[in-house]
Amino acid sequence: MSGFLQELVQVRKTAELIHDEATMLATYDDLAEQISVALADSRPLLLPVMMGGLYLCGQLMSRLDFPLEIDYLHATRYRDRLHGDDLHWAVDPSDKVAGRTVLLIDDILDQGITLLGIMEKLKKFGARDVHSAVLSCKQCARTQDIEITFKGVDVPDRYVFGCGMDYKGYWRNLTGIYAVAES
Repeated sequence: MSGFLQELVQVRKTAELIHDEATMLATYDDLAEQISVALADSRPLLLPVMMGGLYLCGQLMSRLDFPLEIDYLHATRYRDRLHGDDLHWAVDPSDKVAGRTVLLIDDILDQGITLLGIMEKLKKFGARDVHSAVLSCKQCARTQDIEITFKGVDVPDRYVFGCGMDYKGYWRNLTGIYAVAES
């Protein structure tokens, strides 16, 4: 087994379960209900932020029973690393954003830099309304003042993975949320 694969296995083995699968399934149901009440009549454009928002978007789409459209964008500060830098745009929002109600879907809110940057760009691209659905909110001081429309679960101020969030690009596929063991 390679050194990196050993690291991945060890991180998963020693991680602390923060939210189990049952909690997460209830969270998806709750978020979908809130979104349905607020946006069902608006023909929204769902925009998952690649890669982390993809998992939550998939969970929500099967629970939303109203006309919607989906597209995507790709902006990141982490690039499969454990710390963030400047906001890097791999894929800009499409012209479908103009004049639309947009639901931006992401995996985690930590400092708020990424989401705020994306929301500002969506407004520049002509979005009529920008709402946000975030699966997890890290319990930490924010460097940006940002309001989340639909919030899932709280997570501690630790490195978390699972349910779309990654550890060095891996473990997004887990059905629960885990925190890397504290050393």
